[in-house]
Amino acid sequence: MTRETEQTPQSANDLVARLDAADRLPGAELLRALSYDLLGAEPGTSVVDVGCGAGRAVAELAERGVKAVGVDPSERMIAVARGRWPEADFRIAGAYELPLPDASVDGYRADKVFHELDEPERALAEANRVLAPGGRILLVGQDWDTFVIDSDNPAVTRTIVHARADLTADPRAARRYRNLLLNSRFSDVTVEVHTGVFTGSAMVLLLTGLAEAACSTGAITREQTDNWIAEQRARAEADRLFLALPMFVAAATALQ
Repeated sequence: MTRETEQTPQSANDLVARLDAADRLPGAELLRALSYDLLGAEPGTSVVDVGCGAGRAVAELAERGVKAVGVDPSERMIAVARGRWPEADFRIAGAYELPLPDASVDGYRADKVFHELDEPERALAEANRVLAPGGRILLVGQDWDTFVIDSDNPAVTRTIVHARADLTADPRAARRYRNLLLNSRFSDVTVEVHTGVFTGSAMVLLLTGLAEAACSTGAITREQTDNWIAEQRARAEADRLFLALPMFVAAATALQ
């Protein structure tokens, strides 16, 4: 899910690269497959993937025989998705106004989307509108206050995590999935937490981004930023980097 008003061509390209990198992380493919299973995405069913980004989930759902529609508010993202999977159905739209008739899909999927929404309840009302009675909804995302990072300076690390979280519209949306769904009249709500543990040098880029974002807010100084990044790079080179990232997976059923 992206905010079109905040994107430039370069930022869109950077986001595609980050999404592609996230899709290649250990456990990412299994987590996507779990999301499809929890949706009941079987041949002949229909699913809307909200905030589809570059479209990988839509393509994978189509491979399962699902009639999948991908929506994203970013014209650039939809252009990338259409370029990669020209046979798939991608549409420019946000989570609040889906280009679908009432009760027209069996499943609603939103992966790493709700932390970007100012009005999650409004998005869930729209999910209720497009879902057929008994349809399934699936929300996946991280809690932006919950990065577990080993560091010699835990106080600076804590400041970095929280400062980066504060740049997000709803950084703690994932921990609220269950209550959001219950309050929006969904039933059979379940929540799972799948924690990825990362120790490789590929995560230095993500950690650098966290620190630079915190520095941009003034939460930490330039010197603190450089020292913290240098420590994480040294840890990676010595095979001592450690990051644990919980992903929350919530599923529920629309009213019959």
